[in-house]
Amino acid sequence: MTIITTAAVQERRQTVTVLFVDIVGFTALVDRLDCAEVRALQRDYFSAVAGVVRDCGGIVEKYVGDAVMAVFGADEGGFEPEAAASAVRAGLSVQEALRGRLLAGGHRVRTRVGLATGEVIVDPLMAFDGGYGMISGSVVATAARLQAYAPHDTVVVCSATREVTDELIAYQELPPVSVPGKSYPLDLWRALQPQSVRLVGAC
Repeated sequence: MTIITTAAVQERRQTVTVLFVDIVGFTALVDRLDCAEVRALQRDYFSAVAGVVRDCGGIVEKYVGDAVMAVFGADEGGFEPEAAASAVRAGLSVQEALRGRLLAGGHRVRTRVGLATGEVIVDPLMAFDGGYGMISGSVVATAARLQAYAPHDTVVVCSATREVTDELIAYQELPPVSVPGKSYPLDLWRALQPQSVRLVGAC
């Protein structure tokens, strides 16, 4: 007799788009701040990013230091190109929302955003625990790597994200990057603006 666990029933394999955003120069910034000031800055920053992610239909999966990881297209209805486009628009909107804004302590921050699209295992039950650990797959590491290599104040995506959103988002091709752990260079595309009637800041 085969016993199927609840977790196994709940988990599913599907394609999603993962977004990573972090603050440029965060380590140098917080090195001169008291821990209470760092916490206030993080709270203000996380709140701004999470608000944009939710408005664009994404789920915040985790916060780590100054990084925010979010997932788009993880709902039971399956993945559509619009989910990936919403993720890209979210990245652009985060930068627009933070541009010139004074966060707690009077700090202005600059961000960089990386997005990757690929297959993962989705655990919907984890969405009720703050999202933490909701997805598993190599695409998570790819999105994090792309974010680390993104020029300041830009949103960059992998070739898979660009392919499924090419009619919805305008892109500029960037030179491929070689990253640790990858046996081949990653193609890199900079998101410029939505090509539809939607505006940056409206997902």
